[in-house]
Amino acid sequence: MTSSPTGPPAAGTEAEAGTAAPAPLLPAAPVSARTAHATGRRWDLIAAVLATAAIAAAVVVGRAVNGGDILHVRFPPLSAAWEPHYGPGTPAAAAVAVAVVAYGPGLADRLPWRRLLLAAWAAAVAWIWSLALVDGWQDGVAGQLTGTNEYARPETVARFADLGHAVRTFTDHILIQTPDNWPAHIAGHPPAAVLTFVGLDRAGLGGGAWAAVFCIAVGGSAAVAVLVALRALGGEERTRRAAPFLVLGPWAVWAGVSADGYFAAVAAWGLALLALAATRTVRRPAVAAAGAGLLLGWAVYLSYGLTLLVLPMAAVLWCAARGAPGREASGREASGREASGREASGLEASGLEASGLEASGRAAWGAVLRVVPWVVLGALPVAVVFTAAGFWWWEGYTLLHERYYQGFGGERPYSYWVWANLAVAALSAGLAAVAGTRRAVRAAWPRGAGRSSAYAPAVMAVAALACLVAADLSGLSKAETERIWLPFTLWLLPAAALLPARDHRAWLAAQAGVALVVNHLLITSW
Repeated sequence: MTSSPTGPPAAGTEAEAGTAAPAPLLPAAPVSARTAHATGRRWDLIAAVLATAAIAAAVVVGRAVNGGDILHVRFPPLSAAWEPHYGPGTPAAAAVAVAVVAYGPGLADRLPWRRLLLAAWAAAVAWIWSLALVDGWQDGVAGQLTGTNEYARPETVARFADLGHAVRTFTDHILIQTPDNWPAHIAGHPPAAVLTFVGLDRAGLGGGAWAAVFCIAVGGSAAVAVLVALRALGGEERTRRAAPFLVLGPWAVWAGVSADGYFAAVAAWGLALLALAATRTVRRPAVAAAGAGLLLGWAVYLSYGLTLLVLPMAAVLWCAARGAPGREASGREASGREASGREASGLEASGLEASGLEASGRAAWGAVLRVVPWVVLGALPVAVVFTAAGFWWWEGYTLLHERYYQGFGGERPYSYWVWANLAVAALSAGLAAVAGTRRAVRAAWPRGAGRSSAYAPAVMAVAALACLVAADLSGLSKAETERIWLPFTLWLLPAAALLPARDHRAWLAAQAGVALVVNHLLITSW
């Protein structure tokens, strides 16, 4: 490709993907290719530097405008307090980081697929646990979900002794002026969120420790879900490269311990099942689609904001249709017709190719869209059960909107948070994900007819980015987005796999460094 003097080159090319250099006996790579490679790496660094500058600006401006605690966070833009410290998790966190940086890329290439999934889950859980334990057992783990506003608080769980009555009257206690109004997090979510922890309590797993174990174990599986989805949509090679980045992201600082890590995993597994169903890479696509609907329906009753999952759902369907095996086969058939037709008439062959591709495209979309009714069928029981129990989702959302502006949400200035939130997202995703997302935005719109293996992770990253922007502009996500946006920032992490392979260990070290610095300099709320 030809480099551009005014901007970065298109992503997804061999030069950008960091493929191996030509054999010594072959001619050297063209100057334009080497220039494109160097330019792409330079733009990666520029993206990381700009993200760092945005984060620093959010800190400096936040401290300057936070007179009178108008931002309602102690260390803007994060819900955290400045307190350099170390704890029992420090050695373990350093060991996990070194191990993943040193051995992660190699193991991701060599391990059999199922073992890779198991290793990714184990490493992700170890990373989350070690970071949480930097703050100690009580402050970092057992006490995180039993605070005043949290789901596993004994007083809150006790209010669900009469489960039917609690769900039926749930919306009666959302507004601040109502008697016995719910704490902030319970009021701010549909009842499935708190019912999860009520269910744990009923199963004999009550208290903050068991709640934390559940959230970390389930939250760590989100990395596996993303790998499953991307393999179905875009192939295995690029997906394997993403595995270490899904394990070692700064995202883990807030996944351990918060319920939003659990929410992110539910959403990710729903999208993974949708990808398996839409690409027909399972024996029973209809069952997988119904399972996707069940999980995605449950996600919407975990968090009102997860209605934005409609964007990554659409991205999954898009990737499945655009990369359908049947379409590739039809493309080959069209090429064969073109070769035959060339002997008779070039114009006729071109027409046959165009009509063949158009027909194959319609067939691919038809096959993909056939799973949608099964998704709806899977989600329907969730809505029916909650509605029959007396909780009306739209009423809850409307009351939450009012409650939001009754509290800190009505005081936090939109003019600061509308851009500071995005700086927080860059911090949570990490500098490698920022640089990778720069490439993803370009790779999602490839030039020419071909699409590289970067296409699926790029499209999913762009969909996640769209979710972040929509949530940000809504004005209902002012502060605490390092936690609230976990289900979306998760899908930015695989974009780091679009970076040149030779740079992966350096970028992994940067990811680990961000997480370790944040966790040791700040006492985060989650």
